[in-house]
Amino acid sequence: VQLQASGGGLVQVGDSLRLTCTIPGRPAVMNAVGWFRQGPGKEREFVAAVAWISGNTYYTDSVKGRFTISRDNAQNSVYLQMNSLRPEDTAVYYCGSAWHEEAIYPYEYENWGQGTQVTVSS
Repeated sequence: VQLQASGGGLVQVGDSLRLTCTIPGRPAVMNAVGWFRQGPGKEREFVAAVAWISGNTYYTDSVKGRFTISRDNAQNSVYLQMNSLRPEDTAVYYCGSAWHEEAIYPYEYENWGQGTQVTVSS
């Protein structure tokens, strides 16, 4: 089972985008779904996560107040609303699932699919 990220694009500084993580079926490992990003020449980094049952959310400091993660259990989807985008948000965004709702490291996640490119132009 691979989680599929979509919704990326080319935007201007200050614009908004909403990414969607589509979850086919019900992965065995899915107490949390998280968004990560990987910029050019950089390692994959944690962006945000949501606990599937409790709905608790977690964010990296650089996106707090600008990004919002949410889930739709009925649609088996997780969304990342990104506002006030900055050039440093440019990256390929991926979603994955984890055992622990407070997981923030890539090795804690599974079921990665292809990412979606977000480019913020100044």
